[in-house]
Amino acid sequence: MKLLKYTNMGIHKLYLIGYNNVCKPFHNEIEKGNFNMANIQRGLEGVLAAETKVSSIIDSQLTYAGYDIDDLANHAEFEEVVFLLWHYRLPNKEELSELKSKLFEYMTLNPRVYNHFQEYATDDVHPMTALRTSVSYIAHFDEHAEDEDESQTMERAIRIQAKIASLATAFARVREGKEPVKPSEDLNYAGNFLYMLRGELPTDIEVEAFNKALVLHADHEFNASTFTARCAVSSLSDMYSGIVAAVGSLKGPLHGGANERVMSMLSEVKSVDEVDSYIDKKIQNKEKIMGFGHRVYKDGDPRAKFLKEMSKKITSETGQSELFDISVKIADKMKQEKNLIANVDFYSATVYHSLNIDHDLFTPIFAVSRTSGWIAHILEQYQDNRIMRPRAQYIGETNRTYLPIEER
Repeated sequence: MKLLKYTNMGIHKLYLIGYNNVCKPFHNEIEKGNFNMANIQRGLEGVLAAETKVSSIIDSQLTYAGYDIDDLANHAEFEEVVFLLWHYRLPNKEELSELKSKLFEYMTLNPRVYNHFQEYATDDVHPMTALRTSVSYIAHFDEHAEDEDESQTMERAIRIQAKIASLATAFARVREGKEPVKPSEDLNYAGNFLYMLRGELPTDIEVEAFNKALVLHADHEFNASTFTARCAVSSLSDMYSGIVAAVGSLKGPLHGGANERVMSMLSEVKSVDEVDSYIDKKIQNKEKIMGFGHRVYKDGDPRAKFLKEMSKKITSETGQSELFDISVKIADKMKQEKNLIANVDFYSATVYHSLNIDHDLFTPIFAVSRTSGWIAHILEQYQDNRIMRPRAQYIGETNRTYLPIEER
């Protein structure tokens, strides 16, 4: 089979053309010159692999099921966004109440899961490694894990979304020798995450900041982890397998680990006066500066402005305004020197730090939010499935023959 990239009226689609004239109309188009053999698209950049109703990035504007991210970030609770991504519409009052109730019900983990964390060599295990393992482990406690009935699939989605918050927070506490904290029925999803993590009720501005972060990270079209999830379930594997695969993909520093590395950088800069020399040295040494630029957004990440605003608010409330000032100075410097604009990872780092969250938990938080989007894409893949099976261009040795081991 040959991999072709169809370019017509600015629309790009990926087609697999069989040797046996399976797609004669397309062969006719080739003869007319409307098709060109595509070069290998490294990282699949610019390639459309599927159609989706979950989210879009058009002209540097992110939307969830047709709603601008600006609108949702300013008005929506994370639970509303979860429902929106899974059903392509916002919930009514009763539907939202039912979803919140079920999320609260499923947040409490089986006692064996809490004990499971104690078996880790916790000083050495990264929280994303723990999350990857524990997401797989909780499938053992779901008696309907392999049941593909539609009602069970949606119930499983809620179960996973609820429990992933508890997995991240419980591990964080267990590794510090603290008892896990059960959720409170009086708090929403964002509030419960902070409560289960820290063991104290969050302030209103903390809940607002964290809710906004969850909304902004919920989905992002066909990023690496989302594509991984869809690939995994395209074989009709179960939802837990898809989420485990996605967590593994998000763990990499080029995807989910960026905000953790942003905070490491900010920790090295002690004052606003040190910014210029610090960044100049990084640029001179050709070191990568995390939190800037984006493969898709050329005019700036539309999510960044909201977290910049929350970063200013929460650093002020927690007496860490200089951290925000340093961030702004670095962002201005990078725009001036490299014409790169801060992305969502850059300001989310200061928000999470100001919420007194350990830096190595930043990526698990990303996973907690993005699980909503992963599940949405998994549900969509199930609805219109074709197993993912691209091709590769072989560049290795040819015409070789086996030699007995004595002759090698």
